[in-house]
Amino acid sequence: MVQQYQSPVRVYKYPFELVMAAYERRFPTCPQIPVFLGSEILHEFKSDDGAIHVKERRCKLNVDAPYILKKIAGVEVVYFIQKNSLDRRERTLKIEAHNESFASRVIVKENCLYSVHPENSEWTCFEQYASLDVKNFFGFESTVEKIAMKQYSQNIKKGKEIIEFFINDLRSNGVTYVPPWTPPKPVSPIEAKPPKKEPEPQASATVLSSPSSCDSITSSSSYHSANTAAQTPASPTVPDIPELPPDVRIASEDKLDADYIERFLGHLTPIQESYLIQLRKWIAESHKGQESGENSEVENDEDDSEEDEPLVPKDSHILRFLRARDFNLEEARKMLCNSLAWRKQHQVDLILDTWKPPTPLVDYFAGGWHYYDREGRPLFILRLGQMDVKGLLKACGEEAILRHILSVNEEGLRRCEEATKARGYPISTWTCVVDLEGLSMRHLWRPGVKALLRFIEVVEANYPETMGRLLIVRAPRVFPVLWTLVSPFIDENTRKKFLIYGGNDYLESGGLADYIDPEYIPDFLGGTCHCNMPEGGLVPKSLYQLLDNLSMNDGLPSLCQETIYQLSSVIKGAPHEVLVNIDDKDSVLTWDFDVLKGDVVFTVLRSRRPLAVPKDPPGAVGGPLNVQLLDKSMTVGVDVSVVETPLVCHEGESIQGSHVARYPGPYVLQWKFHNAPVSSSLPQAVKATLPDVFTHHKCKVMYYHEVLASDDFRGSMTSLQSSQSGFSSLSVGTTSSAQSNSSQSANSSCPSR
Repeated sequence: MVQQYQSPVRVYKYPFELVMAAYERRFPTCPQIPVFLGSEILHEFKSDDGAIHVKERRCKLNVDAPYILKKIAGVEVVYFIQKNSLDRRERTLKIEAHNESFASRVIVKENCLYSVHPENSEWTCFEQYASLDVKNFFGFESTVEKIAMKQYSQNIKKGKEIIEFFINDLRSNGVTYVPPWTPPKPVSPIEAKPPKKEPEPQASATVLSSPSSCDSITSSSSYHSANTAAQTPASPTVPDIPELPPDVRIASEDKLDADYIERFLGHLTPIQESYLIQLRKWIAESHKGQESGENSEVENDEDDSEEDEPLVPKDSHILRFLRARDFNLEEARKMLCNSLAWRKQHQVDLILDTWKPPTPLVDYFAGGWHYYDREGRPLFILRLGQMDVKGLLKACGEEAILRHILSVNEEGLRRCEEATKARGYPISTWTCVVDLEGLSMRHLWRPGVKALLRFIEVVEANYPETMGRLLIVRAPRVFPVLWTLVSPFIDENTRKKFLIYGGNDYLESGGLADYIDPEYIPDFLGGTCHCNMPEGGLVPKSLYQLLDNLSMNDGLPSLCQETIYQLSSVIKGAPHEVLVNIDDKDSVLTWDFDVLKGDVVFTVLRSRRPLAVPKDPPGAVGGPLNVQLLDKSMTVGVDVSVVETPLVCHEGESIQGSHVARYPGPYVLQWKFHNAPVSSSLPQAVKATLPDVFTHHKCKVMYYHEVLASDDFRGSMTSLQSSQSGFSSLSVGTTSSAQSNSSQSANSSCPSR
């Protein structure tokens, strides 16, 4: 497999000619590069006008390899062929090198380019590209790859230092300027007469005064003899100047400057820099390819706006994906490719401008951004213990909550970018403080944990390496249960950044004050700073009906493939029924529902006949569901049997329960309209004051159900006994639940008011 490496653009803040003078001082030997033992010139060519100068050298290197490897290979040194093509007219030096030793077993190619900075003609840029193909090396192929990567890294690191060293050496000798090449003037026979010899002027301290000291760099076109002009011999064929691979000849806007990397991205090894450049370039080329393909298909469509196109991610965000995959280029590319497709599908790039959180999130989501930590990271405070997660989930749905979480992450990326610019050093992560005071069993019910795991999965896949530190304070005794459930779904590198404090430990040494300036510690955590965010609290059940209005997601593709809670209509004469197929005996059917409007009668039935769900049930698109499964011809006791005693549930009640199935087969959860008796003798004025349930014939129910294996269920919905793993390891209700009595037909349903 061919390994490829590409360095960022190194910028020398010196003119091209001065850099070339310094470069030539590396030959024939260079004590600053211990592995470089020497070189000899194999071929040299100069054009008549002095613009082109080509040198081909044979270089001897002492590779830092294990003794046994050198012994097996039978060599102490290796040889490389280097071809330097200097074009003074274009102000470029192209370097092409390849290995001469073991060329049939290992192929090493290196291409370098010195050129003038595109935005400052007094600066010089350097680019380097290398490839390695180890075909066969006595069974030491992986060792050779490691040696080559190590050598490449060392060369990258030392290259700029050596040029700087020789530039300083030139300046110490009084050379601070080398004139650029200029075309020679035509020489007439009269002008060809030898000029009168005059005393040579004193060399200026700012001009290269000794052309012989770097003959191959300084211009030799300032003087031509008469013989040269008169004879004009046929010049030899100019050798081909090696072309750099396409991967190196990239547009200037696609290049990464080494100083930019250090300033905005942080310290990276040469190999890491190479992977960043390759991944960055792949994204840019893929984006351009998509644009050209789309333009060819819709070139007449003037309504398409650029806002619909996915934005190419910033370098800091690309680097996060590489770090998340330990700089495995292919794995990072796959992860990033999936994330970019996801961002385009759900228009995540526009979320900060377009997302308007629903009222319950604005008023009851107890979290917000709050200044910075001691290292300059943006700081986010989350009062999870004060948050009615169940209420938010039922009022907004996980779709809206997930979009809100995404907007928080997008805002975090923006704040990191601003902090990097303001503070003068790279900041790519943020700090989060999670206050768990108030965390109780009501937070640990199955649907909530299920939604939380989905949120973690989305964030881990699309916002890797964004959490710099997470401080969990005032963790109660129930926290280990939540941590056991959630931690397996969090990346290992992220888990290492968690610091957990129980009780008031966060106030002591090693607590919050070590990471956050005291002036920014929130007042509810013992500080003096006011934290401008909602305080949380219970979400009124009257807001639960907003879920009906949020079901269409404003025309955007749904982030959640399925919703945890379903909304249904129960109409007089048209009950709502849910089919649940039980595969194994003694499986546990659980339910959790809220009566949002009207009164209903809830029961559970088992059918002795196969049942099927209609393909297009009423209300399936954008509204509450209403499905009937049981045919009116079916007889209770013959075709169906009642396994749960009918329970009258009133408006505003929350019901949780479970049923242990004695037999496998189809089961039905049924909600019927409850006909409340109303006396006909009541005056009309009194009837007008009665609740809607007495005057309307439609109810609304929000429900969730799940089937658990008997081994994964212990007791009732409030059970927190340990079980296998994942979603089946928790079964929790928000307030109360009755007991599941026996292994036969134990069942329970209990209202919570």
